[in-house]
Amino acid sequence: MCHTPFGYRIENGKAVIDSKTTEQIRILFQSYLSGDSLDNSAIKAGINSFHAGIGRILQNAHYLGDKYYPAIIDQETFAAAEVERLKRTEKLGRIREPKEETKVVFPTAFHIKEGTQPFDDPFQQAEYAYSFIVMEIDANGSQ
Repeated sequence: MCHTPFGYRIENGKAVIDSKTTEQIRILFQSYLSGDSLDNSAIKAGINSFHAGIGRILQNAHYLGDKYYPAIIDQETFAAAEVERLKRTEKLGRIREPKEETKVVFPTAFHIKEGTQPFDDPFQQAEYAYSFIVMEIDANGSQ
């Protein structure tokens, strides 16, 4: 474990509930579900954190309890907070769908006419050679 979630402390290698901060977690969830913003909910709960930190607290599944952390929040409250968070996110237009990437096919094969005029300058020779490119051939062989 690299970080102990807010509301817990470690005693003898096990996570135990910290009674003072646990009450703050419960107040945070109830305040958020009653309609307060993340910041106002944190202020009411007495939690001094930034906006994203409060959002992560509301999404932390450890508060439901697992084999290491005891439960602080019941499943119904946690699920209701997640539904409310998603509803507010959608209402504010903060859900970003990943953009569909368009595949760009670069030509790798060319059809070139024959050229026989030699130049002493390599740049002129290259320009002369490129002038004979008639068409590009796609990777699948089409033109």
